[in-house]
Amino acid sequence: MLVLNEAEAPPVTQRLSKLPWVMVCPPELGHARAPYFVTEDGHRWTPIGQNDAISWPELRGLFRRKDIATAERYLDLLASHGVTVLRLMLEYAQVQTRYFERPAGRFQPGMIRLWDDLFAMCEARGLRVLLTPFDTFWTWIKWASHPYNANNGGPCRDRTGLLLCPETRKLIKARLGFAAERWGGSGALFAWDLWNEIHPAYSKDSAECFSDFIADLSEHVRGIENRLYGRAHPQTVSMFGPHLVLDARIPDAIFRHPLLDFASTHFYEEGTIDHPRNTVDAALAVGRLMRDSLRETPAERPFFDSESGPIHTFKDHHKTLPEPFDDEYFRHMQWAHFAGGGAGGGMRWPNRNPHSLTPGMRVAQRGLAAFLPLIDWRTFRRRNLNDEIEVSPARVKAVGCGDDRQALVWLMRTGSTGKNGMIKRKGVAGGARITVPGLDAGRYLITPWNTAEGVASGSLECDHTGGSFTTDVPPFHGDIALAIRSVSYSF
Repeated sequence: MLVLNEAEAPPVTQRLSKLPWVMVCPPELGHARAPYFVTEDGHRWTPIGQNDAISWPELRGLFRRKDIATAERYLDLLASHGVTVLRLMLEYAQVQTRYFERPAGRFQPGMIRLWDDLFAMCEARGLRVLLTPFDTFWTWIKWASHPYNANNGGPCRDRTGLLLCPETRKLIKARLGFAAERWGGSGALFAWDLWNEIHPAYSKDSAECFSDFIADLSEHVRGIENRLYGRAHPQTVSMFGPHLVLDARIPDAIFRHPLLDFASTHFYEEGTIDHPRNTVDAALAVGRLMRDSLRETPAERPFFDSESGPIHTFKDHHKTLPEPFDDEYFRHMQWAHFAGGGAGGGMRWPNRNPHSLTPGMRVAQRGLAAFLPLIDWRTFRRRNLNDEIEVSPARVKAVGCGDDRQALVWLMRTGSTGKNGMIKRKGVAGGARITVPGLDAGRYLITPWNTAEGVASGSLECDHTGGSFTTDVPPFHGDIALAIRSVSYSF
C-alpha cells in the first residue's frame, strides 16, 4: 500500500511551467504527420543528448543537496553545446541510497527533493528529461536488496515475475502516477520511457504480456496527465536491440503499439558497436540498424536509439576506449543515426570511467545542433534511402533519408582506417558524386556540412528537372553531411 506523509504528497493543482511541452509533429492539412517533434508553440525540437544517472559524478551532488553547484555547471555545459534532453532513470539501483521507494510503496523524501531540484534546474535552462521509472539492469543485478523483493517486504517473490505480479504492477503504476502528478506539469519533462529495456526475462521468458503491460501503464499515465493538465507527454518503451528477435511479439509491442507515440531501441550490436575495432564498421552498423528499425516503425512515428555505446568493451573487458577513437566513433554513429532518419543523433550510454561524455563528444553534439536549421523537420516525411542513394567512388558509403522536397545524406570513406581504427585524414581530400531519388523538380539549395568542425562548407543552388537528383560533393577527408532542400518554399 502506498504511504505518504503530508510533506511528500504531490501537488493537487497543475504546476506552472514556462517551458513549452514537446509533442510529435501534428499532421498538416492533406499531408501525413512528420515523424519528428515540435514544441506546443510550433517550434521544431530535436532530441540531442545522452544517458545520465543521478549517482554519476555530475549529478550525484543533488542527493541531500550536497553539491548543487556541480550539477548546475554541468547543465549549463549541456545547454551551451546544444543538448536538449537527458535520459534519466527515476531510480538508479546500483547503489541502495538511490532507491526511490524504501520500503516498497514509501517514496523517499530525499529522492523527491532531488527530482524537484533537477526538474527546476532543467526548466530554467530549457533542458528536458526523458524519464524512465526503473534502471532495470541494476534492479535485476541487485535484486537481493531491492525493496520490491518479497524477502525485503515487497510483493514480488522472483524477479522473473516483475511484469506479471499484480501487486508489483500496482506499485509500478503508483510510482509513475506520483511522478506524473508531481512533475508532469512541467515542460522539462519531454517524454516517458514507460519501461526501460522490457525483456521476456521479467515475465517468465515470454513476451505474451508485453502488449497488455504497456497498455496498462500507458493508459494510467495518460489518464492522470489528461485529468490534471488536459494533455499528455509522449510515451515510448525501450528494448535492448539485439534481443528484439527473441519473440515475434516484441517488434509489435516496441515499434507499433497503438498507444505509444514514438519508438526507441538500444543499438548494442555485437562486435561492431558493443566492442568496436574501428570507427567505420560501427557507423555502417548504425546505418543498417536505422533502416531495419524504420522498416518496423509506422511512417508517421518518430524513432531514435535511446542507448548505444561500447558496453562490452567497458563492462566485460573493463576498458575505456582511447578518447580520440571514442570521439570519432561517437560522431560517426551520431551522424549515421541522424542521416538514416532518426530523430536526433541517438543517446550514448557513456561507458567510460567515469561515466561522462568527452569534450570532443560535446563538440559533436553542438555541431549537430547547428545543422538543424537546414531542414524543415516539421514537414520532413522522411524515408530511409541508404540502399537507393548511388555514390561514386564505391569506397564512399552513404546513409541518407529524404522525401519529395528535402534530403539528408551523410557520406563516409571506407577502406582507409589506420592501425588505431580511425579514418586516415592525411593526404589530398577527395570528392564524390551522389544520386538521390524521389525529389520533385525545382530549384534546390545544397549545404555541405563539415561534421568534425560543425560548420557549413559553403552552399550552392542548382535546378533539378525531375527524376533522380545528382550532385557533386566537394572534397572531404573522412566524412561529410549534406542538407538538400527545395527553395520553392520557405520555413
